[in-house]
Amino acid sequence: MRRFLTFMTLMFLCFAALPAQVSFTVSYKRVSPTEIDVVFQGKADPGWHIYSTGIGDDGPTPATFNIDKSHGIEPAGKLKPGPGEKRMNDPIFEMPVVFFEGTAVFTQRLRITEKDYELKGYLQYGACNDESCLPPTAVECKVSGTDGPAAGEKKEAAPSVPAETAVTDTAVRPAAAVADTAAVAALPADTATAGNWWVPVIDELKGFGGEEGNVADKAWWYIFLLGFVGGLVALFTPCVWPIIPMTVSFFLKRAGDRSKGIRDAVTYGVSIIVIYVALGLIITSLFGANALNDLSTNAVFNILFFLMLVVFAASFFGGFEIALPSSWGAAVDSKAEKTTGLLSIFLMAFTLSLVSFSCTGPIIGFLLVEVSTSGGSSLAPTIGMFGFAVALALPFTLFALFPTWLKSAPKSGGWLNSVKVVLGFLELAFALKFLSVADLAYGWHLLDRETFLALWIVLFALLGVYLLGGIKFPHDDEEERHTSVPRFFLALCSLAFAVYMVPGLWGAPLKAVSAFAPPMSTQDFNLDHVKVEAAFRNYDEGMEYARRTGKPVVVDFTGHGCVNCRKMELAVWHDAKVRDLLMKDYVLISLYVDEKTRLPEPVTVSEGGKETTLRTVGDRWSYLQRSKFGANAQPFYVLLDNEGHPLNHAYSYNEDVDKFVDYLQEGLSRYKN
Repeated sequence: MRRFLTFMTLMFLCFAALPAQVSFTVSYKRVSPTEIDVVFQGKADPGWHIYSTGIGDDGPTPATFNIDKSHGIEPAGKLKPGPGEKRMNDPIFEMPVVFFEGTAVFTQRLRITEKDYELKGYLQYGACNDESCLPPTAVECKVSGTDGPAAGEKKEAAPSVPAETAVTDTAVRPAAAVADTAAVAALPADTATAGNWWVPVIDELKGFGGEEGNVADKAWWYIFLLGFVGGLVALFTPCVWPIIPMTVSFFLKRAGDRSKGIRDAVTYGVSIIVIYVALGLIITSLFGANALNDLSTNAVFNILFFLMLVVFAASFFGGFEIALPSSWGAAVDSKAEKTTGLLSIFLMAFTLSLVSFSCTGPIIGFLLVEVSTSGGSSLAPTIGMFGFAVALALPFTLFALFPTWLKSAPKSGGWLNSVKVVLGFLELAFALKFLSVADLAYGWHLLDRETFLALWIVLFALLGVYLLGGIKFPHDDEEERHTSVPRFFLALCSLAFAVYMVPGLWGAPLKAVSAFAPPMSTQDFNLDHVKVEAAFRNYDEGMEYARRTGKPVVVDFTGHGCVNCRKMELAVWHDAKVRDLLMKDYVLISLYVDEKTRLPEPVTVSEGGKETTLRTVGDRWSYLQRSKFGANAQPFYVLLDNEGHPLNHAYSYNEDVDKFVDYLQEGLSRYKN
């Protein structure tokens, strides 16, 4: 078991250590004497997706083909995406988006019109994962030759493509190489006069450390903890809890000495872990991380899961019983009695898994979808099931080691059914979350924010009434006349939560449920019209204003197509403390790295020993982020003084309001000192 855990840990670290990236290669194909196809082939790491063509102006960066220079050759039609496109309605942008996962192919056909021809162009694309987005990125291409229509009609010669551009490999990583400081002089004139504002401060920034840590490690512990909590909940159900004392007593009586009984009970617990971890591995191998991640955005899957949770909730309320065929459990149990040794113990653990399915099935189903859509790792289901199994196996092992604890353990009774009913209410609440995703995808507007909150308010109010004894379900104990102290406090929490959500019907942000409720933009009636917007979208203008007013600066590297940027602005910036700091104590500069406004003329800069062409305003801000701060993902926040020096470490996506307030106040304190 120790070797297995070590192997799983090493596998996870290997996955977490791989830098997320998107890479493209360029190839050329002569399809006729007067036509050439330029083929861009992209590859994205797991969790990343590349946006396709045909996305609206207010959405993420679409793939486009652009020309810097051309003579005797022109585009023949639009850029064509290859097979494998996926479509969804993005709930943040409230518009349909098209993207690729894994691989992407784009083809641009060119028509030769003259004997001598030359074209310099580039593919521009956008890519995101669940945490951040890359800025619009260019993949260069070049075609030239002297075999145009006059000569090309006699033979189908390949175009004269320089050897060094025949295949281009452009790897894009969140942290780019440091640019040459001298490249600042190559920028447009207004930035050349910006003095120290453009000088790299990467080492200074690193000197402050960082607050984020390893995101993958956070996800790993979150997934394990989520699974562990699910396992603890499963313990306190009528299908599992009564089995614990019977099983432990069986093992202790089965052996001639207590040590062997303890060993067998521990083996039984380990067998439970192996069974559920194997289930997680099977789920991962059958569907893969990308397919499971589709559950978070795919409308059909979300509708199916909504219906499944409603059915499970009805079962928990006592409407009917969901169970695997009894013959399965009987067959495995019979096999366990006929075998001996470790196999017998393993089969007994498998029998437990089968007979407890009616209670653990809904919890496992929700767990698998939740960890798959939030973990971002191909090992997420396995890690989640490992946490679930550890919690489920823990009491068998502990009661075997300390059998006297069995006497003080709570006896089975009506409280176990109450646990199932409470789970039923929670299943219904989470079911609405998945229905909301489908509603946003199809644009039905059946479950806008106020409707969603109204249903949650009613559900948690009814849960509080149930815990106080005001509602009875079929399997509840009719003789129970009093409300226990734990039930009272749980009812108090549920009713208070329902009251807390009431102001949300009039536009209160309700940060505690912001991850579940539909976006604020779906709410028809909203009394909160406060907006937090940057006063400047030009770095140099904002820095000059800050110098004249004597204020520090918050530079916000963002994007029109950055989902998590919008989440930060809604969940964090609108907090009163954050809003006051951003609007009163700082100068806020938002730089959109996907801004498509073209520069007066393309600018070539030296970056990492290579030449990079800046064509748009977004290119310019992306270059600033890479060259000055050594980063290339959004959202990305950095605090500066009037000379362009950092006041604190960089800050990225984190919806902890207090943490962001401390971050801003710490930078303000350093500026004043």
